[in-house]
Amino acid sequence: MKKTIITVIGKDAVGIIAKVCTYLAENNVNILDITQTILQGYFNMMMIADVNQAKKSFDTMVAELDSLGSEIGVKIKMQHEDIFNTMHRI
Repeated sequence: MKKTIITVIGKDAVGIIAKVCTYLAENNVNILDITQTILQGYFNMMMIADVNQAKKSFDTMVAELDSLGSEIGVKIKMQHEDIFNTMHRI
């Protein structure tokens, strides 16, 4: 299974989760785990997703999620699980 970590950070607004999840569903990306919080008006979401059956290449989805984030006023970052783990090792 190829896993990816998706983070979404920005000012809270209606529809952030819906838009990100709709994009992933349309591209056959399965969300394995998801958590989200709102702290003093700031939205923070982290997902672990399976991209084995994705309709598009990883690089295309990274670019499209970045564009989607710009449209809805948040920063969306998608990384391979192994890179994320290496970057966040203590």
